[in-house]
Amino acid sequence: MTDAPSPASRRQFMQTAATLAATASLSAPRISHAANERLGVGYIGCGGRAQAHLNMVRHLRDKANYPVDLTAACDVYRPRMQRALEKYSIPKGYMGHRELLADPNVDVVCIATPDHQHARQAIDAVNANKSVYCEKPITHWSQFDQLKALHATVKASKVAFQLGTQAMSDPVWRQMKKLVQQGLIGQPVFGETSYFRLGDFGERGMHIDDPNAKPGADLNWDAWLGDRPKVPFNVDRMFRWRLFEEYAGGPVTDLYPHSATQIIDILGVSMPDTVVAVGGIDRYEYELRTVPDTFNLLAHYPEKATLSVLGTQANDFNSIEGYRGGGQRLPYVRGYDGTLLIRNNRQIVFQPVRAKGAKQPVIIDIEGGEDNVAHWQNLLDNHRSGTQDTWSPIDLAYRTQTAMIMAMLSYKQRRVAGFDTAAQKITMGA
Repeated sequence: MTDAPSPASRRQFMQTAATLAATASLSAPRISHAANERLGVGYIGCGGRAQAHLNMVRHLRDKANYPVDLTAACDVYRPRMQRALEKYSIPKGYMGHRELLADPNVDVVCIATPDHQHARQAIDAVNANKSVYCEKPITHWSQFDQLKALHATVKASKVAFQLGTQAMSDPVWRQMKKLVQQGLIGQPVFGETSYFRLGDFGERGMHIDDPNAKPGADLNWDAWLGDRPKVPFNVDRMFRWRLFEEYAGGPVTDLYPHSATQIIDILGVSMPDTVVAVGGIDRYEYELRTVPDTFNLLAHYPEKATLSVLGTQANDFNSIEGYRGGGQRLPYVRGYDGTLLIRNNRQIVFQPVRAKGAKQPVIIDIEGGEDNVAHWQNLLDNHRSGTQDTWSPIDLAYRTQTAMIMAMLSYKQRRVAGFDTAAQKITMGA
């Protein structure tokens, strides 16, 4: 982090903040599409999230004339895969992801499978020289070793990687990061965010394709389980997998990456040295659910900054100011010299600390908003140009998911989680 400006330079900076904000809206440069080589996208997983991603890439192809095709799809459940092939006129379908990765017409893959499959499939994709759009969370909360392996694999490659934290497509976060880097708030010390939702529709509300589904030629249950405990087939486990901690983590891994990623990026922090978390099943207590519905975490970083993420699925009120993107509360980023926040979803506000004697906040207009299609194009542009400068890259995903994993371990074990930087290893204290 750069040194904070002197009082004189800070006054000058505040006077020109609105002008600087325009340059703070940093977008990845658009790559020329004159070279009409078409990119082929393959989909690993054909469920609800995959349908959304299919629609986004189809929009790029049909509405934006981007040279990209829906080339292949795979799913361990054949009926779901067949429906995707027919609905989107996809020419090739596979029952296994390695078959899809062997297809020479696939350049980029979208991974939209249950959490516990993400890392293994992404590693296989990178090793097959495919760029990757991976749904969040990047791994299951119990798979830190796989997270480390995926990070190392991507870093050693030349492919592009984008995590599906679509909020990172919003220019406001790059504006705020630029302002922090320019020293406006002084030394960053605290980032506050949250995610509030009312309902368990993301878990119990998941669609059951066929209540009579059974393993066999059209359903590979062993492949679905992957490295999870070998249990008899159950339609709830397969189709409503977010209810079960063996396959999901509840809000901390399913929702909080949408809130925490941008704050970790803005603060410019590395790995937490300490994480503590509390929560529980406080509202949606029923037989099948084993993931929490309420979760609160604190993470402290060696850069002398703290991150707090609060949330529950029992109430969806965020603040008087509302929210930005999904259910995430408008964040506060605090520094020694002031605080950045968002007002009316249209303006960044810099509020100097009272000790500085400044009474009037600095108002900076926000440019643009979250754009899921642009998030996809950002990945495709990076693939086309041979760069790795995506909006939600592997380094940021690694740091964010490590904090979420540490929080889940703290919650489950009722202990303080730490991080050994030299060994790149999570440790559990008393």
